[in-house]
Amino acid sequence: MRAYVDGLPVPDFDEPRLVSPPRLADATVAIVTTAAIHRVGDAAFDAADTGFRVIERAERDLVLGHWSPNFDRTGFAADLDVVFPIDRLEEMAASGQLGVVAPRHLAFAGNQEDTVTRVRLDSGPAAARALRTDGVDVAILTPV
Repeated sequence: MRAYVDGLPVPDFDEPRLVSPPRLADATVAIVTTAAIHRVGDAAFDAADTGFRVIERAERDLVLGHWSPNFDRTGFAADLDVVFPIDRLEEMAASGQLGVVAPRHLAFAGNQEDTVTRVRLDSGPAAARALRTDGVDVAILTPV
């Protein structure tokens, strides 16, 4: 695996943008996960899917879309917050530790082509626009 990863191309970014978010207590926070979760009835992820699904803040009836037989689903089955910590964010907002939980969150599947071209040029910018539209200051990334 290490040799495979060492041989993958790494994209260059000419002008990476770094920003200073507001204090967490004043921030709007969203979750971006690679757990391939989606709502019951939504299109499931497949092996070539580099897009994302939008998860509404109140939604809890979610399906874990990973198809790999090597992926342990036990944590997700016991507690959604293992891969999608929405209830913990709600608690933090209620206690004043963070400002607002965003109205929508995003789920990708972990599968991306080696060059990550489609996520860099298509679904990534689309996801960023969706988060900006919702006024998101901070994204919590949950890699699965």
